[in-house]
Amino acid sequence: MGKARLAAFRRKGSGAPAGAQSGRARPNPNPFEVKVNRQKFPVLGRKARHAVGQPGVSRARAVQKRTQTLLKEYKERDKSNIFTDKRFGEYSSSMSPEEKMMKRFALEQQRQHEKKSIYNLNEDEELTHYGQSLADIEKHNDIVDSDSDAEERGTLSAELTAAHFGGGGGLLHKKTLQQQGEDEEKPRSRKELIEELIAKSKQEKRERQAQREGALELTEKLDQDWKEIQTLLAHKTPKSENRDQKEKPKPDAYDMMVRELGFEMKAPPSNRMKTEEELAKEEQERLQKLEAARLRRMRGEDMGSDSRKPKHLSADDLNDNFVLDKDDRRLLSYTDGKMSVEEEQSREASDGESEEDHHEDPSDENVEESSDPDGHSDLDSDTETEEDCGRPDTEPRLAPQKRLANNGHKAREAARNELPYTFAAPESYEELKSLLSGKTMEEQLLVVERIKTCNHPSLAAGNKAKLEKLFGFLLEYVGDLATSDTPDLGVIDKLVVQLYNLCQMFPDSASNSIKFVLRDAMHEMEGSVEARGRVAFPGLDVLIYLKIAGMLFPTSDFWHPVTTPALVCMSQLLTKCPILSLHDVVKGLFVCCMFLDYVSLSRRFIPELVNFLLGILYIATPNKHGQGYTLVHPFRASGKNSELLLVSDEEDTATWQRTGLSLRWASGLKAQTKTEANHTRLSCLAVCVALVKHCALLYSSLPAFHDIMRPLRALLTEHLANRTHPPELQELCQSTLSMLTDMGKQSQRCRPLVCEKSKPVPLRLFTPRLVKVLEFGRKQGSSKEEQERKRLIHKHKREFKGAVREIRRDNQFLARMQLSETLERDAERKRKVKQLFNSLATQEGEWKALKRKKFKK
Repeated sequence: MGKARLAAFRRKGSGAPAGAQSGRARPNPNPFEVKVNRQKFPVLGRKARHAVGQPGVSRARAVQKRTQTLLKEYKERDKSNIFTDKRFGEYSSSMSPEEKMMKRFALEQQRQHEKKSIYNLNEDEELTHYGQSLADIEKHNDIVDSDSDAEERGTLSAELTAAHFGGGGGLLHKKTLQQQGEDEEKPRSRKELIEELIAKSKQEKRERQAQREGALELTEKLDQDWKEIQTLLAHKTPKSENRDQKEKPKPDAYDMMVRELGFEMKAPPSNRMKTEEELAKEEQERLQKLEAARLRRMRGEDMGSDSRKPKHLSADDLNDNFVLDKDDRRLLSYTDGKMSVEEEQSREASDGESEEDHHEDPSDENVEESSDPDGHSDLDSDTETEEDCGRPDTEPRLAPQKRLANNGHKAREAARNELPYTFAAPESYEELKSLLSGKTMEEQLLVVERIKTCNHPSLAAGNKAKLEKLFGFLLEYVGDLATSDTPDLGVIDKLVVQLYNLCQMFPDSASNSIKFVLRDAMHEMEGSVEARGRVAFPGLDVLIYLKIAGMLFPTSDFWHPVTTPALVCMSQLLTKCPILSLHDVVKGLFVCCMFLDYVSLSRRFIPELVNFLLGILYIATPNKHGQGYTLVHPFRASGKNSELLLVSDEEDTATWQRTGLSLRWASGLKAQTKTEANHTRLSCLAVCVALVKHCALLYSSLPAFHDIMRPLRALLTEHLANRTHPPELQELCQSTLSMLTDMGKQSQRCRPLVCEKSKPVPLRLFTPRLVKVLEFGRKQGSSKEEQERKRLIHKHKREFKGAVREIRRDNQFLARMQLSETLERDAERKRKVKQLFNSLATQEGEWKALKRKKFKK
């Protein structure tokens, strides 16, 4: 910046006349202040800029400019008052003084004629009404005339007001003076004036009354004329003619429904729905009351004596002891617009309550009758006689006291054998097993349900942990039921519902329990593989655990922390467990069924499933050609178990009927006879063919469907060639094979991979590349956009450096100014201090001189 200014200054100086240069103090610059910028090599056609510079002159100009701008701002940094000249055109050089004056005068006139309020649109106009200003009317100075009618509410005249309410002397005097001036008559007395005013008011009143009567007469006349004209304008037909011309339309179904809805009674508001916590609390209280009643019945104590006492008897009571056993009244209700009669149920919903009612009534009544001193013996005797009459004659009659004691003993025994209503959450598996063992399926489910109800998480703080433990205990109990000699599958099926409810309440702990069981099963499999080199199919408990995992957790997820390990475990079972017996076949088919349940929604392809079904069909095929399929582990093409499912007995084949396979075969059940074993083999083959059909329906949309089902199609063809199978089984194979063939034709076969056809690549043409040279040097060989980008980057870099340099110089200038101010302040302070010392020294000298003069005297 300084060099450019110096060059401009030199150009201006070179163009100035000689006289002007000679008038300067230093026409020739100091050679020591001139800086020559030498080039490395000369370039033809390039103008040398800034070849000679004057740093001193540039520095002086920069200091002068900073003194006029930066120093001025620095000195005014602490000042807040600023004088601003707002005169129109004061600093405008394009306007002459006369134009400025004219414009200022016009603005002054415009400012005077401006409205005072921007919301007042009629500030300069005065609105009137009948010659009176609206502003005066709004002051409400008029006086109301009390004698005026309601229609014309006028104001009292000034004369009447002055005459009746005082202050009218001056007004009357003024009125008389005016009349003297106008009529040149003598002034009248006050009485005459009042009479005149009264006469005028009465006359005005009569005039108004006459005007009102005339208006009423005119209105009546107009009404009569309008009626005559109206009869001429609109001629109405008689009602009889209208009835003949147009019949009234019948209401449609919609109108009838709207009228019915209008007459229907609105439904009363119902009670709000209770929360889960409130329902659990009520259920717990109900079970506690029932348990307390059961314990009282078991101990034979009197319960509810106040409620069992007879009610108050009226004077008209016949005392016939007639009591209704149940309420035979019927409940009327409407269903789809028809009346239906339903008998009200007298028993409670739960089994516990029904048992309580069944055992409670006779025992409680007998206990009360025997223990109550007042007893109401007449009532007791009547009831006893009625009971005795209902018994057969052959039965010996007991004494009343013995019968009461016998009934009480029976009631206590029934209460003792009755299932408790409240249970504490078991702390160990042994406690749960002791609660459930020896009970029927319904009782076991009721015990588990009551444990859940009495230990709901909303009732106490530690109930959540107790129910989480209960899930693990129930899972272990299910495993024990499955591994028993006779597995109770019905109880397991019902307990799955309780496991599902607990899983919905505590999904994290349930998933951890299932994963722990599956992890143990996988570890056992790995240990047996390492020890013996092979592993057998697990027991029924592991299979049921896998089934429960698929029922409790979603199986369609791409990855799930429970179902994904379960799928891996099942695939390991189908690939690592060899088929050694009929039990292994049943277990493998059960695993295949679980696989299909798992992937029914996601349609995930399971190669282990297809390979296992292929192996089952192979070991059931009598004549094996080995064309079109290949066996994989755990099946072998030849060996001891390669013909495990072959049935050679024609009698057993003829007597076979298609039934489902029972899981009892998976628990180690052995066939009693050879016929039963052959029937089981045929059932296994039928289940395998049905699974193949299910797989075909499931994987029909896969591109590789034809290749996947080709081995199965080949084996099914070999089965059809063998005519030894039952007709029902052959029909199943035929339908499955035809379905596979049809689906294979419909599906698109995969085409073999081939190289993509492409045009031959032409030879390279050595055409010279033309590059437009815009600049030389480092910027050579780039496009125009790239050169523009580099130019902007270079410009930004140069400007940034220049700004940093100017800021640094500004800071240095301010530092010099601050130093100069500090030095000036210090010098001024020294000068003042020196002046003070001088004045003090002079004063001290004068005082000493005066003191010496005094001593001399």
